[in-house]
This record gives sequence, structure tokens and C-alpha cells, in this order.
Amino acid sequence: MVTEGAGSGRRRRHGQELEAALVTAGWDELVEAGYARLTMESVAVRARTSEAVLYRRWPNKDQLVLAALEHHRDTHPVADPDTGTLRGDLLAQLTAVGEALAGFFAIAAAAAFSGLLAGTGLTPAQVRDQLMGHHQLPPVRPLYQRAHDRGEISLQRTPAAVLDLPFDLVRHDLLMNLEAPSAARIGAIVDDLFLPLVHLHRGR
Repeated sequence: MVTEGAGSGRRRRHGQELEAALVTAGWDELVEAGYARLTMESVAVRARTSEAVLYRRWPNKDQLVLAALEHHRDTHPVADPDTGTLRGDLLAQLTAVGEALAGFFAIAAAAAFSGLLAGTGLTPAQVRDQLMGHHQLPPVRPLYQRAHDRGEISLQRTPAAVLDLPFDLVRHDLLMNLEAPSAARIGAIVDDLFLPLVHLHRGR
């Protein structure tokens, strides 16, 4: 086993740099080996450190895997295209969400089905919210604020459930199908469901 800081001339890693290296190694091991074969030892070997370094931060592999999933999500943010229209922004961003998160959801779902959760101390709903980053969402999504400023939508009149609807449906499709929704599906979400509801509330 290689210990942190060992080796000829290797620079010792500290703090956030070390933790980022550890969770990145955890993600890479999760992708290549899968949850069932991932161990604290295998992650330590990949990160070129010792198991003790991992255990000082996470009590078990479930906590490490959860941290690795969160780190990967946070370091691969979804694009926020600005097309100049609400419809264009939604089509572009929902497509970006699907493409960016399809692989992430597949890995997370595979880990969950293989036994992830037992050592987290969290309920499935809490793990879901943690992985989806619900706590990190801004009060108003930027594309909705831009649309409000252009007069395309009324943030005061449109219920939060309507604003969440397109993103909730895309996340549902990702969780159920583990692949990005098709262009036709995204178009239907925007044109057949979301925009009619927006227009209904804007006219009140």
C-alpha cells in the first residue's frame, strides 16, 4: 500500500487538494469496477494513498461513494444556455441536463441497486435529494428570471410546481430509463405541458 506523501519526490497533498483526489479516485473506481467490487483499499491504491487516509474522512465505503458522486456532480455543472427565448432556453437546458446526467444517474442507480445506502444513515429520499443537489438550486432558475425580465412569464403568478415540472419530468425519465430523453420527448414536455400552463397563469 502506498501511503500519502510516500514515494520518490512525490509532493504531499493536503486539505481540499487531497480530498478532491480521493473522491475523484472513488468516482473512477466506481465507474470502472462498480459498487460491489469497490473497496476502501481499491480506492486508496488508485489514489496512491493509504486506507487510513480514507477512514479519517469517511467511516465506510458508502459514505465515500456518496461523496464521490456529489463531487462529480458539482464539478460537472450543467450548461445554462441563453437563447433569448423561454422556449429556446428550456429546450437547450433540458437537453443539456439529459446529456450531462444520463451517465451519472446510471452509475448512481447501479450503486443503489448493489447496496449503497446501508452505511449512509440516510433514507432513500434523503440520498436522492443529496445526489440531485436540490439544496443547491437558486431560489429562481436563471432562465426563468430572464424570461420574467423579458415579459414571457410571471414569476409571481406561476406556481413553483409548474416551474419545476420540466426538470422533474426529465429527472423522472433519467431515473426510469437511465438514458437521456429524446428530442421529441423534451419538445413535448415544453410545448404540450409546460408552456400551456405558463400561458394560463400569465393571463390570470
